[in-house]
Amino acid sequence: QVQLVESGGGLVQAGDSLRLSCSASGRTFRTYGMGWFRQAPGKEREFVAAISLNGGTTSYADSVKGRFTIDRDNAKNTLYLQMNSLKTEDTAVYFCAVTRNQYAFSVRRENYGYWGQGTQVTVSS
Repeated sequence: QVQLVESGGGLVQAGDSLRLSCSASGRTFRTYGMGWFRQAPGKEREFVAAISLNGGTTSYADSVKGRFTIDRDNAKNTLYLQMNSLKTEDTAVYFCAVTRNQYAFSVRRENYGYWGQGTQVTVSS
């Protein structure tokens, strides 16, 4: 049974930082791409960041570029998202995800087949 569990969310003030973690179990994902998505109330789930299987390639949504950093530790089967200079518009539930196919790298939600349950990030002004 594949399981992705996010942690690290919380309530912070604008300008603060948070580091999200996503622990994967049930299989090893070192040959899969991984990503972070987020969903704000009343909005569709949107892409935040993606990372290739070895961490050599990353991609970010324009809204977070320069503020967020995605990385992974394949030895620990864990994905991270460092979020700096948080803004109120970053408030959302953040989900980690794994691509459907091995050796894949994608910014498109439909290419991800495994999802965590999400962790809430709330940024107050």
